[in-house]
Amino acid sequence: MKAVTVNNIKKRYGAKKPFVSALEGVSFEVEKGELFGIIGPDGAGKTSLFRILTTLLLADGGNVMVDGLDVVKNYKDIRERVGYMPGRFSLYQDLTVRENLEFFATIFNTSIEANYDLVKDIYSQIEPFKDRKAGKLSGGMKQKLALSCALIHRPSVLFLDEPTTGVDAVSRKEFWEMLKKLRSQGITILVSTPYMDEAGLCDRVALIQAGKIMSVDTPEGIVSAFGKKLLAVKSDSMLHLLNELKACPDVEDAYPFGEYHHAVMKQGGQKELNNYLLRSGKAFELKEVTPDIEDCFMALMKN
Repeated sequence: MKAVTVNNIKKRYGAKKPFVSALEGVSFEVEKGELFGIIGPDGAGKTSLFRILTTLLLADGGNVMVDGLDVVKNYKDIRERVGYMPGRFSLYQDLTVRENLEFFATIFNTSIEANYDLVKDIYSQIEPFKDRKAGKLSGGMKQKLALSCALIHRPSVLFLDEPTTGVDAVSRKEFWEMLKKLRSQGITILVSTPYMDEAGLCDRVALIQAGKIMSVDTPEGIVSAFGKKLLAVKSDSMLHLLNELKACPDVEDAYPFGEYHHAVMKQGGQKELNNYLLRSGKAFELKEVTPDIEDCFMALMKN
């Protein structure tokens, strides 16, 4: 039995045409004990999808099974089995750290002590501030408290909607280390993120854009399917360079990428582009690079 099965899910907003389509026939499966990423930019449909998976929103079509249960028919049972951490901090700002955790434990008829072994690695980092109001915590501490509250009833499936948005790089790194430890305890984890670099930290990922799944595979599998030569190019005039790259007959696509522009080559090699840029009379740096998830995402959007 799969931990999560999503079959042709559709979601539209608005009572009259033209509808705003959030999800268009989304389908994928998640194995038990898997760390599965939903990767896509803002507005791709990630939050709508997570709200459907956690029984907070009804789909307009398709069906979803979580832990072997239908999200519509068995929504009460699912709410007892899953943990959910929404994108926005939604705990009680006027309650202390300890009071928030006790509140969520009570809702699920358990106690902090009963499941402390599951959250201790996370909660121990904020326990020194247990009497501080949740609204007074830093972004990273709020994140750890929200995760502790989502775990306190020992869920079988954990849903995390953009959990690292708005936190510093150190907190992001710590958070993913926590997720790997949770996965080792047999918890299935679905995490959504707009950060392409976090895709490599998942067992498998689904790339989503405009409410449609573009690819589902391991990070390595997605990168290996890129299948074209990729060059990184830099010069003193990056805007002029980008225009030159887009005008080059041997370049299939070109786009800014950090301090470089990336050029996806058609059939042909580095030599042709090198000669083309030499004729422009501008100094430049050119090197072949290995594509990453963001390059693959850009390529899939073009198809």
